[in-house]
Amino acid sequence: MKRTAKAHWQGNLKEGKGALTTPSGILNNTNYSFKTRFEEGEAGTNPEELLAAAHAGCFTMAVSAMLTAKGFTAKELDTEAIVNMEGLAVTAVHLIITGSVDGITADEFVAITKDAEKNCIISKVLNVEITSEAKFIV
Repeated sequence: MKRTAKAHWQGNLKEGKGALTTPSGILNNTNYSFKTRFEEGEAGTNPEELLAAAHAGCFTMAVSAMLTAKGFTAKELDTEAIVNMEGLAVTAVHLIITGSVDGITADEFVAITKDAEKNCIISKVLNVEITSEAKFIV
């Protein structure tokens, strides 16, 4: 399986603009630029925001898969991924998951999330510190 995305760019770094498109159409000439990446106030996305979205989605699906493998079904799982940057380097990702799952303890939930933190596909591809935080709802 291969997944693709396309980026288009015109102009110099600071004044130029780009567009991102994916075959699914979810991103369809979506604006990205220096301003959407490093400044506030312009509508659009940036690579780090997209990385955070991809990691949040992957991690949440991994937690769900691990719960399923143990015979549990989540009532709900919500994840926030925070991508930290220093200069032009992604230095860390912190994942915060809140979940409600019948039949397990908070400690079991945390153990599953720690496993997913290290083993979801996006975590494996990143060469930065990745941490997570689990919030269990009874």
